[in-house]
Amino acid sequence: MTKLRRVTAPYDWPALLRLIRANFSYMEGRIDPPSSMLNLTADAIAAQASNGEVWVIEQNNQPIACIFLTPRDDVLYVGKLTVAQSHRAAGHARRLVETAVTRARDLNLHALELQSRVELLENHSAFTAMGFVQTGATAHPGFTQPTSLTFRKAV
Repeated sequence: MTKLRRVTAPYDWPALLRLIRANFSYMEGRIDPPSSMLNLTADAIAAQASNGEVWVIEQNNQPIACIFLTPRDDVLYVGKLTVAQSHRAAGHARRLVETAVTRARDLNLHALELQSRVELLENHSAFTAMGFVQTGATAHPGFTQPTSLTFRKAV
């Protein structure tokens, strides 16, 4: 049985960091510049939970999926959405996005927004299947071509 909940301190931040690192590791060598996940720390996750929101789906009290939510202007920004490889295709990502929709409405925000690296075509397809629409492209500092795509979902 899985449990969805918003996590706050105290929490096993290192376990959540391990989940994120394990699930983002496939990007190494695929995306340029490298993922911001490489600089993520357990303390930074704790700060996200304090300054924004961190939601997890747990099984046997261990995180198997997560999403970071941060209010920005008129949108709720979605970050670090991931599901453990062993628990994919069970609707967990969709469940987390539905939670984000509810939170956006609760906060009187009109859309979800996220960014995905241009190289991660499978992620673009997954986001589109969940109702997101590409609305823009940005380049990291030092790059002349887009490195990230922006997606939005009206709520």
